[in-house]
Amino acid sequence: MGKRNRDKQRQQKQRDGRPAGDRDRNNAGWGAGYSEIIKENKLFEKYYKELKIVPEGEFEEFMAAMREPLPATIRITGYKSHAKEILHTLKEKYFKDVQDLEVDGQKIEAPQALSWYPDELAWHTNLSRKILRKSPLLEKFHQFLVSETESGNISRQEAVSMIPPLLLKIEPHHKILDMCAAPGSKTSQLIEMLHSDMDVSFPEGFVIANDSDNKRCYLLVHQAKRLNSPCIMVVNHDASCMPRLQVEQDGRRETLFYDRILCDVPCSGDGTMRKNIDVWKKWTTSNSLHLHGLQLRIAVRGLEQLAVGGRMVYSTCSLNPVEDEAVIASLLERSEGALELADAAADLPGLKWMPGITSWKVMTKEGDWFNDWAEVPVSRHTQIRPTMFPPTDADKLKDMHLERCMRILPHHQNTGGFFVAVLLKKSAMPWNRRHPRPRKDKSQASAEGAAAEAAGPDEEQAEGDSPPSEAPAAEAQTPPEPTSTEPTPAAAAADAAATAIATDPQQDPATNKDAVFCPPPSKKMRLFGFKEDPFVFLTEDDPVFPPIQAFFDLSPDFPKLNVLTRTHEGKKRHLYMVSKELRNVLLNNSERMKVINTGVKVWSRNNDGEQFGCAFRLAQEGIYTLFPYIRARRITISVEDVKVLLTEENPFLSKLSNHAHEQAKKLEMGSIVLRYQPDPNNPEQP
Repeated sequence: MGKRNRDKQRQQKQRDGRPAGDRDRNNAGWGAGYSEIIKENKLFEKYYKELKIVPEGEFEEFMAAMREPLPATIRITGYKSHAKEILHTLKEKYFKDVQDLEVDGQKIEAPQALSWYPDELAWHTNLSRKILRKSPLLEKFHQFLVSETESGNISRQEAVSMIPPLLLKIEPHHKILDMCAAPGSKTSQLIEMLHSDMDVSFPEGFVIANDSDNKRCYLLVHQAKRLNSPCIMVVNHDASCMPRLQVEQDGRRETLFYDRILCDVPCSGDGTMRKNIDVWKKWTTSNSLHLHGLQLRIAVRGLEQLAVGGRMVYSTCSLNPVEDEAVIASLLERSEGALELADAAADLPGLKWMPGITSWKVMTKEGDWFNDWAEVPVSRHTQIRPTMFPPTDADKLKDMHLERCMRILPHHQNTGGFFVAVLLKKSAMPWNRRHPRPRKDKSQASAEGAAAEAAGPDEEQAEGDSPPSEAPAAEAQTPPEPTSTEPTPAAAAADAAATAIATDPQQDPATNKDAVFCPPPSKKMRLFGFKEDPFVFLTEDDPVFPPIQAFFDLSPDFPKLNVLTRTHEGKKRHLYMVSKELRNVLLNNSERMKVINTGVKVWSRNNDGEQFGCAFRLAQEGIYTLFPYIRARRITISVEDVKVLLTEENPFLSKLSNHAHEQAKKLEMGSIVLRYQPDPNNPEQP
């Protein structure tokens, strides 16, 4: 590598007659980094001035806010039993000290609670890293935040990003799908709400968190693991063709419909300019035009999998109506009354937002405006689609109540820009209510399969049950077996093929009487990225259980069937637990989905323990899940014992209080549970 760099420098010197290092220093200044990005974009200003999404007279204030750095925001994990203690520590120990602090003659502004977030569990501050380094007191505060973040008690999350999970109104029994979940801050919120009752180890509900990017899925796993929940599954699929899952219910396999869906779609991100300054120079209207179709397909797929009576929140970190109201209007128009745009005005008191707009125009990156689809020349039809414009029927537009959409502007509450809308599903989507597609006979299917193979993979359409972009295709009321879950390589070709299915008279049930109506044949799912280890559930009579059962005196109701491992052969290194509902999903969909991670680790192998009767030790991350079932090897400790454990380098049991030490002496060598129970009658005691 070093030789290659030297050769490069030698060649450069021969070209311009001086060393490469001298050239760089003369041009940029010694030690200079990247040139500063100028926070200006004339096209951006022209576009949003014309659309009038900012109230009259506030545009300069809006632009000034966009150029300011975004405040740091933290959220306290709400379901943990010690959330109140963490909040009390922050307010009494750190925030009070910061109030009177001055750094370089500048008074530090104390962190402020977000007025609209429940129970003062979210705070924002303008403290920069530079200031944090200059004050020992602030550095201590920063270290506290870092340690609590690593343990899952605090999350750093942008303020507006906290809004969608709150609007979902989650209950512990809800089945939840997060369609575009990475990096996982919203997913963490969903898990917290699912575990609102800490005394329940296994809520009836679960969260399936999906992302199309294999690498980002592991970032998602890292975020979710901090919360140690047995009710989270991370999967890797293209959200626009998310596979339909099945579960076993009363001895029958039924389609899984979700009670709540978070549809936070990929977007142009112009609401994030305060933290992603690259957007200033990269922003153009073509970003939104390119993403609109994908956003619409993802939202449609989500609504298909939403249960009747369920709630889906659609959100973007973009202010552009092409990505916002245009998508919502198209969904409402296609639904033929199956959807309703909910009024969420009263759900977050204290939040300032602007109502959705009902009139907008579309602009190309060259600055050409179009008021409606009729004005778009044929040469632009591949870039601009009819769904990007407001509905032309005034009565239909009025009935949509687009003003119920919520747009958060940066200058109103010192946040990023954001858009959110809440959709309620009142009945099945219209294309789910129509006749099923007839399946071709084997000879016809094999002939068409050969033709498709000859045409090549780029022209092969992945079977699915989503409507095409313009006209819904007929679909079975009983959902078909999912097929390829990867995105179709050419969306336009897929849409054309789906439209052909809908309009081909030979496929019409009324004209083709000899057709056999049944789900289409399934294809083998194509997987990309790292191949995950299998998820293998243990049987109740697995030989691993008796020694564990005896050693920890597990209660008879311990759910052995919920325990899994990640290997078919050899010794089991780790044991994990999932909820009963997620077990049902895993067992019935192993061929349909790519699971990246699920379950919480509860035991890890410790070969030295075999001589004492159990080859497994307790895993800290699974203790909340296991504790209700463990009846032995539990020691109650005092607050003084806790201090010893936290401060001593080698906290031997002999250093604990007499009461705790006496309990420990009665036990064999091996893993134990130390439990500290605060005194409810003494709120001052930690």
